[in-house]
Amino acid sequence: MVSNEPNNEPVDTLVIGGGPAGLTGALHLQRLAADRVPLVVEGGDRVGGIARTESHRGYRFDIGGHRFFTKVPEVKAFWEDLMGDDFIDVPRSSRIYYRGCFFDYPLRVGNALGNLGLMESARSGLSWMKWRLLPVRNEENFEEWVCNRFGGRLYWHFFRTYTEKVWGIPGTEIQADWAAQRIKDLSLFKAVVDAVFRRGESTSLIKSFKYPRLGPGQLWERAAERIEAQGGEVRLETAACEIRHDGTRIEAVDTESKGGERRRLKPRSVLSSMPLTQLVRSMRPSAPAEVLEACDGLRYRDFLIVTLVLDHADPFPDNWIYIHEPNVKVGRIQNFRAWSKEMVPDDATASIGMEYFCHEGDGLWVSDDDELIRLATKELEELGLAPASSVIDGKVIRQPKAYPVYDAGYQGRVEIIRRWLDRFENLETSGRNGMHRYNNQDHSMVSAMVAVERLLDPVNAGDPWNVNVERSYQEEFRVKPRLEERVGDA
Repeated sequence: MVSNEPNNEPVDTLVIGGGPAGLTGALHLQRLAADRVPLVVEGGDRVGGIARTESHRGYRFDIGGHRFFTKVPEVKAFWEDLMGDDFIDVPRSSRIYYRGCFFDYPLRVGNALGNLGLMESARSGLSWMKWRLLPVRNEENFEEWVCNRFGGRLYWHFFRTYTEKVWGIPGTEIQADWAAQRIKDLSLFKAVVDAVFRRGESTSLIKSFKYPRLGPGQLWERAAERIEAQGGEVRLETAACEIRHDGTRIEAVDTESKGGERRRLKPRSVLSSMPLTQLVRSMRPSAPAEVLEACDGLRYRDFLIVTLVLDHADPFPDNWIYIHEPNVKVGRIQNFRAWSKEMVPDDATASIGMEYFCHEGDGLWVSDDDELIRLATKELEELGLAPASSVIDGKVIRQPKAYPVYDAGYQGRVEIIRRWLDRFENLETSGRNGMHRYNNQDHSMVSAMVAVERLLDPVNAGDPWNVNVERSYQEEFRVKPRLEERVGDA
């Protein structure tokens, strides 16, 4: 019989969440302080978070594609130390599907002109010139940000449909800083120069990347193994339920395992990468009304992937294809063998990931797996990529809270929550959901490193909330001197 009374268990450093931020933080703690022992609790049945690798009958697949590219030396060293020869080089290959045509991405001028046609290309060029001459001076939303750099017609062709699929809201409701984070240094002029002269490397247009031989989850599984080999512990299927505090310190964290066992952990310090809203709502005593109201206003976009196994080899060579076509629901399609040949156990078959963006509880999310497999199969054929009759198997994985939404007012809400959390001297947050910031793996990792340093030395360490505030997608990270001294001039 399982007891409902939690057992008190002393813990040195509790790490909530076994994704990139949590596991990086635990390893960084062990590297900096040999006497500190991390305990990582993860609610899922495997580590990696949204960067985990799932499997089905020998077929391995990402939840969402993860390219390993960084300009941060310490992150690069972290990856290479864990992966060694299992870190392979992969050429980037991606295209956009729109109006029945495939557009190369990065842009190739001849391909783009041929698909759009001379007249529409000329109109798009004139639209770009108009927006350059008469830009929106105070960019407040995604649509204004993109139009200022690409013009209204190219926004309509190549950004509007896909962005609304991803977020489920118009581009006018997405804040401009999301675009600044994801495609900051890319403009029409830079893309054309890159396409014509093949020089320079805009961070949104990288030509190749590193990748774990068996998928991104392989790296995070090794991270968990390293943590335990060095004296730490990783507990799967264990969720943090209630976080007890005295107003300035976290005193206890109640956890519950999948089997119903409850434990009360008494941590010296806590590093959290759980969703910011969930962290606040777990606090006992409860957060003030203003903070809870701020939580209520933060939104997430959820995600599911339907992996289809085909009875023939790869129907396309790309890592993934962005589907800008409004007549189908799929948003992006992956070819897992194009990431690594070892993701697919049978060379005579293919493994294709059909990605759908949705909200937890909506029609897509609650559809049964067979219905989703039928939808994905039908849309694969509608796009001309493979006949429906070639699909021999399928698997559905749902991922809640995949993307923090950058809607109007989100920054103010996050700031209210952050100010309240700052009062807890032995608590730090990091990672995508832990900071409600749509970042990449390397950003999440650096935020966790800085958060750990702050737990160890709050006076001299940097602030994880300042990591990458001004920089963007795969750009150089500028943080406090302590980390910069170790990673060098990124």
